[in-house]
Amino acid sequence: MNLKDAIKSVIRSHEDDKLFPLTTIFGENLDPDNILPEYPRPQLVRDSYINLNGKWDYAITATDTVPTNFTGQILVPFSPEASLSGVNRQLLPGEYLWYRRTLPIDSKALSDGKRVILHFGAVDSHAQVMINGHTAVTHIGGYLPFEADITPYLLPENNVLMVRVQDFTDANGDSRGKQTLKRGGIFYTAQSGIWQIVWMEYVPPCYVQNLLITTDYDSRKVTVSLALVQHPNITQHPASAQGAPKAQDLPANDTPQISLSVTALWSGNELSTQTMTFPVIGKTVQSNVSLSFTLPKEHFRPWCPETPALYDLQFTFGEDVVTSYFAMRCFSIENHSLENTPGEVPVFCLNHKPYFLMGVLDQGYWPDGLYTAPSDEALVYDITAMKNLGFNMLRKHIKVECARFYYHCDRIGMIVCQDMVNGGSKYNMPAVNIFPTLFPKLTPHVKDNRYSLLSRSDERIRAAWEKECLETVTALSFFPSIAIWVPFNEGWGQFDSERITKLIREKDNSRLIDSASGWFDQGAGDFISEHNYFRPLRVNVKKWEHRALFLSEYGGFACHIKGHSSVERIYGYKRYDSLEELQTAYHELIQKSLLTLKKQGLSGAVYTQLSDVEEEVNGILTYDRKVNKLADSFR
Repeated sequence: MNLKDAIKSVIRSHEDDKLFPLTTIFGENLDPDNILPEYPRPQLVRDSYINLNGKWDYAITATDTVPTNFTGQILVPFSPEASLSGVNRQLLPGEYLWYRRTLPIDSKALSDGKRVILHFGAVDSHAQVMINGHTAVTHIGGYLPFEADITPYLLPENNVLMVRVQDFTDANGDSRGKQTLKRGGIFYTAQSGIWQIVWMEYVPPCYVQNLLITTDYDSRKVTVSLALVQHPNITQHPASAQGAPKAQDLPANDTPQISLSVTALWSGNELSTQTMTFPVIGKTVQSNVSLSFTLPKEHFRPWCPETPALYDLQFTFGEDVVTSYFAMRCFSIENHSLENTPGEVPVFCLNHKPYFLMGVLDQGYWPDGLYTAPSDEALVYDITAMKNLGFNMLRKHIKVECARFYYHCDRIGMIVCQDMVNGGSKYNMPAVNIFPTLFPKLTPHVKDNRYSLLSRSDERIRAAWEKECLETVTALSFFPSIAIWVPFNEGWGQFDSERITKLIREKDNSRLIDSASGWFDQGAGDFISEHNYFRPLRVNVKKWEHRALFLSEYGGFACHIKGHSSVERIYGYKRYDSLEELQTAYHELIQKSLLTLKKQGLSGAVYTQLSDVEEEVNGILTYDRKVNKLADSFR
């Protein structure tokens, strides 16, 4: 073990450090009148939507009383702590953040029976949404999307949207990931409030509210599960969406119907169409339906990072027309004989073939936007930059991204290993950092029902995390690029991982689970998952059992690039003074150590990390994304 490097990596807070203001080219080119204009929900697309990003009134108060005066304007969807917001102020646990703006409501659309659905990509973390003084929806949890049908609260004109937010960060055990009020080391500046796109759309009285697509790779079967909403003011009739007779014009014995059709396409060619009809009911109804079809063998296209084949789907439900997509792929752990293995060993397989996961840790932080990428191009840049360096997997680390991030992974071809968002009480450094680093062989003997040791003594917070974990699986299950769920990382906030693994498996049995990434393995899940920063990389063949070996973090080579770093302070697991030294060390690590382990049965490895974040300068890209530290070495 390299004890010297390990001592240098001890986590310390440096909240008094003044961060040097960095900008990305994406932030520099930001048009405040056209922020993130792309359709925000690629998995369920309608022809049009109304983007509500831009300048909103804001105020920060010490009480929950609606402010009579607002402080100024904030650029939504950037958090007040992010420089792009124009505010540059930290929201504290005892404070309230208020947002206000008017809504561009089309009174004619309302008179025609349309419904107005208001969407929030994510609000960190306790949100109350009010329309004209009426609470339309409340939401707790800073990482997941939510919506509300605001039609009942709307007036013919002058409609006011107000949002009240509280964010306790690390003061009450909420899920918060790497956010802290005392930043330093591997913990970063906390952010609050609205940090993903806010938007609204008009939908017909009958509309598709949500969908989930599941695929059976071996049988070529596709199942589409839809959540449908029917409101009573409907004019549809069998096999007709527009121009049909109204319900009151029909004979008494002719029950009005509404039809649903699902069409799968490849390169514009129709492969399958499934239809069904529903009776019109004179009250609001929510229902769930499923339709299945089998792809013709001649049109079967497996998805993989090298050829990310996506099929198109079109849904018609009465007047509602939406489009979506799906992919055919299979993730599994199977026994295979490899070049240097003694017989068959369990390895990660994509479409039933051994596939080595060459991964990189992706924190998803930006110097000017914090959690919020300044543009769609910024998301694409990170993904393609890593793919160009030979990576085929991103481990999205302790953060949930916007839907467009996963969509780009689907279409570009990048497997995703998705972490749940950590939380719990104070980070117990001796238990979850120092002890595992010094004595890794002892970590499997630590049981994760010792709740206080791993910062989970509060039963209420455990229940809240468990609920949010399963909601995360539900929210992201659509995206075919996601291959692995990671409920816990390096012990912090870990509890009952064997039971949690079973719950995730019941929710989604099409993906694999890395139950305890790093240490405190409880024998559950699909991987024996290790982190190794200070010792020679190796494979322990005695550990195989039925699970695959996964080096879920390694590397962490730090190189400070002057003018492209937030602080002069350097945090990393091994430090290099020049790009040449860094590049040489990286290639030696990959060629002489990692690829040798691949031949011995290692299923995948995750290099730390995609970009620098504040004082942690072990990124391949600088924090401002202006320098690729490995680019020259790959030419």
